[in-house]
Amino acid sequence: MSDPVLTEVRGNVLIVTLNRPEAKNAANKALAEGVAAAMDRLDSDPDLRVGIITGAGGTFCSGMDLKGFLAGETPQVPGRGFAGLTEAPPKKPLIAAVDGYALAGGFEIALACDLIVANKDSKFGIPEVKRGLAAAAGGLVRLPRQIPQRLAMELALTGDFVSAARAYDMGLINRIVDGPALEGALALAEAISANGPLAVAASKQVIREQQDWSQGEQWKKQYELTAQVFSSNDAREGAAAFAQKRAPNWTGS
Repeated sequence: MSDPVLTEVRGNVLIVTLNRPEAKNAANKALAEGVAAAMDRLDSDPDLRVGIITGAGGTFCSGMDLKGFLAGETPQVPGRGFAGLTEAPPKKPLIAAVDGYALAGGFEIALACDLIVANKDSKFGIPEVKRGLAAAAGGLVRLPRQIPQRLAMELALTGDFVSAARAYDMGLINRIVDGPALEGALALAEAISANGPLAVAASKQVIREQQDWSQGEQWKKQYELTAQVFSSNDAREGAAAFAQKRAPNWTGS
């Protein structure tokens, strides 16, 4: 029996592949545990700067394994949520590379990522209502924060799918590619990993957390998260590299 989650390192990038193609990469308990372990590896390894999550067999993820659900299995990890990811994404940037379908929990995995690259023929949706369920792995709470509320309401209440082009117009995805989404995601990951890791991590954290800050506290909280960036060795290295017209040598310190 093949592993439900595969990992591969390319340079500073960790590629995480959902590997249940016979089930359209539907999430079961083993897949959730595998993703959680991969996210731990991404955050703990200083040589890794960006993660990519994708699916095997031309499909990203069709959501929860309904056969497992009927048997009493839940594809969750305590404290991490659905697929070992949705409630606790990694601290480092994570890109979803979507081919085929990203539906229900599969769409919610993508929504938990920081960036989405999709093949032009891919489809997105939260069709849980069509099965008497609710998109409770992030679809109902993340989607209204990422697109206008009325569009989120339509997707949640109808359960209809949208094309990559429509999702792009909504602002849900970053890039559409003609070929495999992984190729486009790797190009994006390389652009990110070329930057200062402390600056990238702090920038992600501020953007993720600022939506809960009031105007009166936003500057103070931003400073608390970015002060170490400006006093870091990497900040001095970045300035020196610019002045010397060379590529910086980041140390993450």
